[in-house]
Amino acid sequence: MRAVLYRTIIKKETNNLLTKINNMKILKTIIALFAIALAISCSKDDDRETAPEFKTENPLESYHAAAGFTKVANFINSGDYEFGLAFSPAVKGNMKAITLKLPAVNSSVRVTIWDYDSRTVLRSETLNVASADLLVKKEITILPLEKDKKYVITMNSKNWYKKSKPNDEAASYPIVAGNITFHQYLWLSGTAQAFPTNISQNYNGGDLSFDFQQTE
Repeated sequence: MRAVLYRTIIKKETNNLLTKINNMKILKTIIALFAIALAISCSKDDDRETAPEFKTENPLESYHAAAGFTKVANFINSGDYEFGLAFSPAVKGNMKAITLKLPAVNSSVRVTIWDYDSRTVLRSETLNVASADLLVKKEITILPLEKDKKYVITMNSKNWYKKSKPNDEAASYPIVAGNITFHQYLWLSGTAQAFPTNISQNYNGGDLSFDFQQTE
């Protein structure tokens, strides 16, 4: 009778021990999975923390300074022209906004972004310059720009600021302004949305520019 009782007790304790062992295995598995999940989460957090955030830049002031264009003259009702700057980014990025300031009011200034090599229109926007001598900024649908690829930004207007050197000498191109390199100032007479083919090196007609943000 005692032998049967001992066997029963031993079996019961053995089962209890096996249950505890299994529970410990499950607990260890849960702890291991939790540790892995935590490590992955921390890694993602680290990636977010270390990912660079590039500042938005507008290259126009740096361009004028580097070119030596410190003399300003206002041209108002001076004939219609398509004119602007050829440029290329030193890094891959996005054009995020167009900025414009004129010496006279114009409610519908057409601004065009061109592919320099194919001379095709990449983007056309209209800006409302409601006040003279006040900067207008228009946020646009992001336009991706490729590293070292040439583009042209132009406006069609009969009003502009002529920025030049005090002695009206030619600037030396290319001109580096942050991550943007300017190659030429281009212009063409008329109101048509046509790629400008004339080149001038001794002034810039503006003030037309854009916001650029590096992406990688």
